[in-house]
Amino acid sequence: MSEQALDTGQLERWAKTHVTGFSGPLSVNKFGGGQSNPTYQIKTPDRSYVLRRKPPGVLLKSAHAVDREFRVQSALTHSKVPVARMIAFCEDDGIIGSAFYLMEEVTGRIFDDPRLPGCSPDERGSIIAAMNSTLAAVHEVDVETAGLSDFGPSGHYYKRQTDRWSKQYHATQTEDVPDLETLMGWLQKNMPADDGQRTLVHGDYRLDNLIFSSKGESLLAVLDWELSTIGHPFADLASVIMQWSMPTGAEGRGLAGVDRAALGLWSDQRFIVEYCERRDIAGIENFGFYLAFCHFRMAAILQGVKKRALDGNASDPERGLRLGRYVPEFAMAGLEATRK
Repeated sequence: MSEQALDTGQLERWAKTHVTGFSGPLSVNKFGGGQSNPTYQIKTPDRSYVLRRKPPGVLLKSAHAVDREFRVQSALTHSKVPVARMIAFCEDDGIIGSAFYLMEEVTGRIFDDPRLPGCSPDERGSIIAAMNSTLAAVHEVDVETAGLSDFGPSGHYYKRQTDRWSKQYHATQTEDVPDLETLMGWLQKNMPADDGQRTLVHGDYRLDNLIFSSKGESLLAVLDWELSTIGHPFADLASVIMQWSMPTGAEGRGLAGVDRAALGLWSDQRFIVEYCERRDIAGIENFGFYLAFCHFRMAAILQGVKKRALDGNASDPERGLRLGRYVPEFAMAGLEATRK
């Protein structure tokens, strides 16, 4: 059995004790594409579940926090942010080799390509509108009422995050990337003043982490909350804009060079303006800093993906190595953002 495979016998015995109404036998199908917490479809004769687990092997401190994923999605169950229903969490590494949780399987459409092939211009506009309104809803969650006031430390979010991801990058570094070192130094010297905004942030908000209805444009669930915390909302907003600046295709998943107006897709400016209107914000100064920060953080994340692939404990090692080649490109794009 590979490290990524599940001990179905152990899992079934655990589920019969901890999951109301569970009835085996179960079968397992590993979802491809993810680079962080391995994710599986668990099927039984009666229903389907989704299992998210920590990867096996030695991990960086605070990385792959499936317990935090389970907690935040549980807290959002009755909010305006659509999430899958959480079912059970297991912190016992002895069951399948690492901590994991079960959630309901939400069936619908996941768009890997932000050009939204196969959709009409009107459908594309509605899908991006739902993406925009849901992002605003994430940032409007009352963290006190949701029980998430302690979900992230206090203090300057960007200082904290820049320090954290700089350490993570250096802990997984495999070669020198001078542009990234320059970018980290620029971020430290150009931190915006703390404006007091302290909201729930997703940490990796992009189109392929959203599930839409099979027919129509309703947003059914926001996935992959591993990087969520209490922090500053503009990082999520800039993350969307950063992703769209990437090349088109399976690896970049961006919109670089695309005639968005012809496809019915929103411009960066429209996405930002409508987000601000939904949150009653007059505007955003120095947006280049937030873009630069997001490029830096993505470079650090992809460096960790590459290191796990080299160490043999990535969810998809071959793709992990391909993604790792983008680290210098994100560093270069981050430096470009500092000049905007």
